[in-house]
Amino acid sequence: MHSALDIFRALGDPTRLRIVHLLRAMELAVGEIAQVVGQSQPRVSRHVRILAEAGLVERRKEGNWVFLRLARGQGIAPFLTLFDRLEPSQSEVLWQAADLARLSAVRAERARAAEAYFADHANEWDAIRSLHVPEAQVEAAMTALLAREPIGHMLDIGTGTGRMIELFGCDARQVTALDRSPDMLRLARAKLPQDAGDKYALLLGDFLSLPMESGSIDTVLCHQVLHYAQAPESVIAEAARVTARNGRVLIADFAPHQREELRMRDQHARLGFADAQIEGWFADAGLVLEQVESLPGQELTVQLWLGRRKGADVLPLERRISA
Repeated sequence: MHSALDIFRALGDPTRLRIVHLLRAMELAVGEIAQVVGQSQPRVSRHVRILAEAGLVERRKEGNWVFLRLARGQGIAPFLTLFDRLEPSQSEVLWQAADLARLSAVRAERARAAEAYFADHANEWDAIRSLHVPEAQVEAAMTALLAREPIGHMLDIGTGTGRMIELFGCDARQVTALDRSPDMLRLARAKLPQDAGDKYALLLGDFLSLPMESGSIDTVLCHQVLHYAQAPESVIAEAARVTARNGRVLIADFAPHQREELRMRDQHARLGFADAQIEGWFADAGLVLEQVESLPGQELTVQLWLGRRKGADVLPLERRISA
């Protein structure tokens, strides 16, 4: 437990208050905060260190970047509740709005860079994925995880070239596939069966704002998409929102790694995810992590995380390591 005096001292600085408000919006890298608040990265790092020492902020190093989020300890919750109850002054309202606007600009610029990459590499996308780990191995593991129950209405988030549609579409009652790249959707549409009818819906949209009703999806797939998200916890929360009671969410992505070139060359916002991260984000979103499967490759390991919407009868967490 951190003392109240340490916490109030840490909050007794305008920049540190701004950082706390930004982290309430989303998990951020130190460099992103520096860009929003208009200060040097070393100076922001010093403020972050003070907040971390007071127990207000948690730091996580990922390659050359350091990501931050608000601490989740019970001792911190009353101070965050106090933030909500205090009426901000007119000047505070102005700087909070300005910071959030600059944060939106930072995120938009990163999204534009990712979209440009997707457009430039649309025809090569399946080949790029195959460089990381054999796709046949991943697809077989995903199929085995989902084979126990009917797929029902399936949502493929970030459908890319439509491989998940090919793999699971025939077994689904209805398929909705979403991507923010028109080029990707064009390629995915080319893979639809000739007798598709109205079973398939391919939508242009964003994974942070899914254009469907809450609780309307039985099976959500997120295949090699989460590492492009600036706020992966928000993607998971949105996926959980549209998942029906007893429905499933299956994420396939990388385990933590240090291949920094993927961030710069391939626009990966995150260098993989730890099981504890995903389990925590699942829990926050109302999902229970049922099963984790690891698929080691020569350079990168693909992880499969299967979650279920709370309210279902959930089996204990299993972990299987596939050769």
